[in-house]
Amino acid sequence: MTAGLPFRLARTSAFAAVCLGLGVAAHAFGGGTVRAPAMGIALGLSFAAAFPLSGRERTMGAILPLLGGLQVVMHLLFSLAHAASPIAATGHAHSGLVPGLGMLVAHGWAIGLTALWLARGEALLWGLLRRLAIRLLVVLLPVIRAPFPAPCTAEPPVFRSAVLRHVVSGRGPPMVVETS
Repeated sequence: MTAGLPFRLARTSAFAAVCLGLGVAAHAFGGGTVRAPAMGIALGLSFAAAFPLSGRERTMGAILPLLGGLQVVMHLLFSLAHAASPIAATGHAHSGLVPGLGMLVAHGWAIGLTALWLARGEALLWGLLRRLAIRLLVVLLPVIRAPFPAPCTAEPPVFRSAVLRHVVSGRGPPMVVETS
């Protein structure tokens, strides 16, 4: 089942927003600052990377590497933007582009949990769409298969009297039942 363009754009936008939110929150939690141009570039990269995969249901196997790769790219982008800012890397959890072990573990947990959350959301969304499609078919199929009414005839139908074959006649005196 493939999706139309508006649906693909909506799903891609949601994925890009979640990916950007995760990257910005993790970078800010690590003590870094994120500049607006870097966020715009990261959002565009996330959108461009997710759009080709938005036509069909994405599984955990597709979401996890995509999210992990985008987080690495965002980390590098935010670190470069942070290092280029007039405020030096004071207070940031690492110096330069190589993260420390704590940041790698934090990124790994965040990527894994977010990928799991997105995969469950995908499964829920596509399951709901399948149920709605089935429900729509069940409702519309009888309407589509309904026979066309018979064309009108010029003469009215002839009514005939029906003979009642199964009528029990109760004529005569009642039967006497003898008890002994």
